[in-house]
Amino acid sequence: MSGPNHQQKPITLGIGVDFGTSNSAAALFDGQNVHLVQLESDSTIMPSATYIDRDFKIVTGQRAISQYVESNIGRKVELSLEVLGEGRTTTGQLGDHGLPEEANTAKIYGQSFIDGGQQGRLFRGTKRLLGNTNTPRLMVFERAFRLVALITPLLLHIKKKIAAQVGRHSLKADPIDHACIGHPVNFDGADTNRNRRALELLSEAYGHAKFSRQSYYPEPIAAALSYLHDNPGATEQTLLAVDFGGGTLDLCILKRSQARFSVVATHGIGLGGDHIDQLLFRELLFPLLGKGERWRRAGEDREIETLFPFEEYEDLLLNWAVSYMLNQNKYTSPLMQRIQQPDAASVKFRRLYDLIKSNHSYLLFQHLKEMKATLSDQQEAKLDIPELDIELLVTRQQFESIITELLAKFEKAVADVLKIGGLTPNDMQLVIRTGGSSLIPAVKRILDNQFCGMVIEHDPFTSVAAGLAIAEYLGLGSTGSESTTS
Repeated sequence: MSGPNHQQKPITLGIGVDFGTSNSAAALFDGQNVHLVQLESDSTIMPSATYIDRDFKIVTGQRAISQYVESNIGRKVELSLEVLGEGRTTTGQLGDHGLPEEANTAKIYGQSFIDGGQQGRLFRGTKRLLGNTNTPRLMVFERAFRLVALITPLLLHIKKKIAAQVGRHSLKADPIDHACIGHPVNFDGADTNRNRRALELLSEAYGHAKFSRQSYYPEPIAAALSYLHDNPGATEQTLLAVDFGGGTLDLCILKRSQARFSVVATHGIGLGGDHIDQLLFRELLFPLLGKGERWRRAGEDREIETLFPFEEYEDLLLNWAVSYMLNQNKYTSPLMQRIQQPDAASVKFRRLYDLIKSNHSYLLFQHLKEMKATLSDQQEAKLDIPELDIELLVTRQQFESIITELLAKFEKAVADVLKIGGLTPNDMQLVIRTGGSSLIPAVKRILDNQFCGMVIEHDPFTSVAAGLAIAEYLGLGSTGSESTTS
């Protein structure tokens, strides 16, 4: 059960910060109303992204992604071996004539490579690394950065936006030096101490952002608290919170007594919207970019015909943050050769070439997200990508067929959390569905079939931040050490 947070001094405005794997949100609670914080110029949701350029200037959020994409359009990647140091090739001892030999040295090269023309580094999904005790420092232009240094700028941006909104709306507030920090029930990683380590790193980052008074609250419980605030007449005592976001699926069974919760069972797996988007990219777009097509070329004594080695491109295409690496001769030269073959498939390889040269992977993922959102409300959606001359009609039935295996994993995770708690679907009185991926109709259907008449949707993108603000105002958050034992 979440313990009380012994504030150094009482607060007049609850602040909740939901630093997520893919996106972040923040909210304020004045005792009556929740106020979402405008983190971007046109949105309360901010991508959890940090971009560092060669001058070590840092930008965050959507600006980070936009600057990264623009800096890699049309840029040819030139890799060189990284120099790890110098080693002697002779000893420098006395020679045959009693004179010292020259101690020659040679550079020692490692197995890592440096992209000399890279304008900046983009970091996203750093939350996944917090619980990994083996995570090394991340190199940015020969300077080592700890995870804390990559997260702190995001939190500073959020704090600046909080302060601006408090002033703009004349909200009565004490100094903005406190916040309730959301965390998953279990962080990613296999180490038994991953939760403690992750919270220690988060606490340090929030401290650098001048959030000196910190409390913690589990994210799925925050979603439940937000729902109960919006529905004060709710009487359900046994709840299942299903938080299905961009990076993870987090489930938590709760017993409620007024505004306090005890955790009955928790479960979480690495399944989220990002995995669905990659699967859609693979199934819908790969065939339009040349996957499965054949390649004829001249050999030493005869013409050779094989499948085009599309598998060499796949991982980089599916991870847009590093897809610029495809703009190397070893990737573009085979494409240029294949484009010269006068057949119908050459159009597909021209698309792939244009995608690489214009760094369009991120753009394609955005189109896929829009298509997925449309299919939440309609039976079909058009995937229209004029930059690559792609126009494809996708039905909801086709979409659900593509993600069949992921839906099975979702259904199994729900069954597993019930098994962990020794409960059945009939024992649940309310199921709270939140997170962007919970909007998928097939996900809704799975829950409705198991928990007939008990499932409600609650603010998919902002319920956690709202619940955290409420939790801080009510003093429900716990200290970092208490959170690891909740």
